[in-house]
Amino acid sequence: MTLRTADRPTVYILHENPEWLPPFTRALDEAGVPWVDWELSSGSIDLTQAPPEGIFWSRLSASSPSRGHAHAKEVARSVLRWVEAAGRRVINGSGVVEFEVSKVAQYVALAAEGFDVPRTVAVFGREELVERAQTLPAPFITKHNQGGKGLGVRRFDSQEDFAAYATGDDFEEPIDGVTLLQEHLVAAEPFVTRAEFIGGRFVYAVRVDTSGGTFELCPAEACAVPPAGFAPAVCEVPGAEASQPIELQAPAPLFTERTEITAAHPLIVRLEAFLAARGIEIAGVEFFETADGRVVPYDINTNTNYSPDVEAANGYRAANAVSALLAGELAERYLAAAV
Repeated sequence: MTLRTADRPTVYILHENPEWLPPFTRALDEAGVPWVDWELSSGSIDLTQAPPEGIFWSRLSASSPSRGHAHAKEVARSVLRWVEAAGRRVINGSGVVEFEVSKVAQYVALAAEGFDVPRTVAVFGREELVERAQTLPAPFITKHNQGGKGLGVRRFDSQEDFAAYATGDDFEEPIDGVTLLQEHLVAAEPFVTRAEFIGGRFVYAVRVDTSGGTFELCPAEACAVPPAGFAPAVCEVPGAEASQPIELQAPAPLFTERTEITAAHPLIVRLEAFLAARGIEIAGVEFFETADGRVVPYDINTNTNYSPDVEAANGYRAANAVSALLAGELAERYLAAAV
């Protein structure tokens, strides 16, 4: 089938996971903004025809293969280049897709701007995995270049353990064939921080509790908190004693606001400039502070979701800010032109 179009200028949402859309579509409906969703798993486009009039917003997720959509990034690349060639306004366009699906692209760009990023070795295929791992002291971390949902994130405490994994039947093949070997960093406290940006401007920062070893850190209302995984992103919490008795109690919220992180924070100022230079308009950037004083950004999420717990506690409605951005772009390009 062809992708659905509207008979008037409309917001087109490119995505592959409908479970993440309701907060945004509710906000668009409340604002009276017309929208159509284009799911990046099927459909077709006629390259001889012009794209429909409207604003196009890409919410491609790097974790799409985990939901059976292995080709979503190729669909997104094709559709976005088609609409961009016609001069349509795109939020998080084809250039941004490359950041979403490649941590190599993220680390190279961040390092080029002077950010402190984890030492990382990218290995293509399996042949050199064991050899290249020897260049990192144990313990070290593995992850997938096209990640999301903690894909491929594991900690190895010895070269022997990693060699057995890398050459064995349990090896987790990355969707793009690129495995990252990464230095093990120790967090000063058991949390990471996710800074949210809308329209390229800082909105708020979220403290994400990693004390349970969680590596799937999705804040969306549709996400369930998984059981403890192999490693919390790229960091480990020192001093944890598994043998100590545990008193059962109501769990603390996984996501809370870090009110001390403001738009004036030096890292936030630098991240705003970094995102603006690369046309990344909506994003969540994750970072953590290490025990030895480093501040390390390690993931750029351009299909960002928002924590209902944080927003309920603080009166935020980030989805409405996204809706206002899209509505403003639609009005500027079509309503103003009609006057």
